[in-house]
Amino acid sequence: MREISAKLITEKVKEACIAANCRLPDDVIESFKKGKEEEKSPLGRQIFDKMLDNAALAAKKEVPVCQDTGMAVIFAEIGQDCHIVDGDFETAINEGVRRGYVDGYLRLSVVSDPMRRVNTNDNTPAIIHTSIVPGDQIHITVAPKGFGSENMSAIKMFTPAATREDVVGFIVDTMSKAGSNPCPPMIVGVGLGGTFEKAAYLAKKAVCTPLDAPAQDEFYADLEKEITEKANKLGIGPQGWGGTVTALKVRVMAFGTHIAGLPCAVNIGCHVTRHQEFTL
Repeated sequence: MREISAKLITEKVKEACIAANCRLPDDVIESFKKGKEEEKSPLGRQIFDKMLDNAALAAKKEVPVCQDTGMAVIFAEIGQDCHIVDGDFETAINEGVRRGYVDGYLRLSVVSDPMRRVNTNDNTPAIIHTSIVPGDQIHITVAPKGFGSENMSAIKMFTPAATREDVVGFIVDTMSKAGSNPCPPMIVGVGLGGTFEKAAYLAKKAVCTPLDAPAQDEFYADLEKEITEKANKLGIGPQGWGGTVTALKVRVMAFGTHIAGLPCAVNIGCHVTRHQEFTL
């Protein structure tokens, strides 16, 4: 049984919160470059240049790439052969988020209650998703999620009678209704199957997956391509100023479901969909 200190988890989460907000991962930067090549609008290409300049300046100056530094979403894969010592896991995560946002001078955007709206002043609590996996390591993804894009997300509980066209239509319509609100070009996660909450979880996990990761299988690779092509015909374009690149990436994750259902969740991500990963 390998021991991992809760204090180490806190320190690494703190570092990842700051890094995620200030330095976009290589896969996102490459998607900007590819998007610029594909964009047919001269204004759209100029906007891609500004996006690249903004990302480079944020990394150089160690300042947030966006003023909305988001709500911290944490995906943690915990090895069944490791033992967390010197504290409990969720407290360690939230302390790391608190230190990252306060010490990193990141915007504090979280309220303690959705109706009474009192700011916690440290960006906690984080949204924590854990899974138990083989091995003796802990792998953590820190994904700050801004709400300009989060608010554009949607879920629909289809029946099994729904066609592929129905599902694709709902996803593209969700993107169309989002318009310029999520600061396009968008990165979109789609969760299919499971139950109401599982579909939403899959969509969020999909939007945080590296853009260069392979599709779930050939069927879903084809589905992702179809959705992307239809989204890019919407004409929304970079930052909503019109163009041919509205979606940088559509990622679909599917899971088994009940014979009577077909849940479909769409999680919209902005062009700076952020994530940092580390393994202990």
